[in-house]
Amino acid sequence: MAALEVTLKRADLRPELRSDPLPGISRLLSFIDPEGTRFELIQGWTPTPAQERIGALAVIKLGHVALRTPDPLATSNFCADVMGLRVSDWVEDRFVFMRSGYEHHTLNFARAPVRSLHHLAFELRGPSHMQQACDHLARHKLDILWGPVRHGPGHNTAVYHRNPDGHLVELFHDLDRMIDEELGYFDPRPWHRDRPQRPKVWVGLPRDVWGLPPSPECVEFAR
Repeated sequence: MAALEVTLKRADLRPELRSDPLPGISRLLSFIDPEGTRFELIQGWTPTPAQERIGALAVIKLGHVALRTPDPLATSNFCADVMGLRVSDWVEDRFVFMRSGYEHHTLNFARAPVRSLHHLAFELRGPSHMQQACDHLARHKLDILWGPVRHGPGHNTAVYHRNPDGHLVELFHDLDRMIDEELGYFDPRPWHRDRPQRPKVWVGLPRDVWGLPPSPECVEFAR
């Protein structure tokens, strides 16, 4: 955290370091990137045990956040040079996937005229939880806009819907992982077409392994 604070100061981003800002978080480093988006990086996170039975969508965690940006390449270079993220995949020159740990992506950037939220993605435990999630969405009249689909980049199985606030939400499981960065490839999976599966640029089909195309409401995902 201290090294990152120094790097941010050198980039003239005026980071703010706070101690014990929230329950379960020992330190938080806040800054605004060159496009005006505020980032809050936490250290020493301790999860709070559930106080009651978890119903509905029992997600493991917030898996990743995707943002729209006019220049995905410039944004990815900033995240790599300043924040230490690594590029996992591209979809042509308009969608970049970046990782902060061993999971395929924790941040995505999609080309768009202005910076805004693209979607939020929550990880589920596996196929049975995906089925339960779809049942739950159906009971509450929340349409599935795309999926189930097996993505090419990351190879996660996913479904998409909009929450009551209108935000696009992805539910997924089975995301690729690069446990050993030195090897430079993702853990072998039976659905990989490249062996070994390495970071790449996906051009045209098949960037999705199977599943129906997205609904017109998800035009940004159109094949």
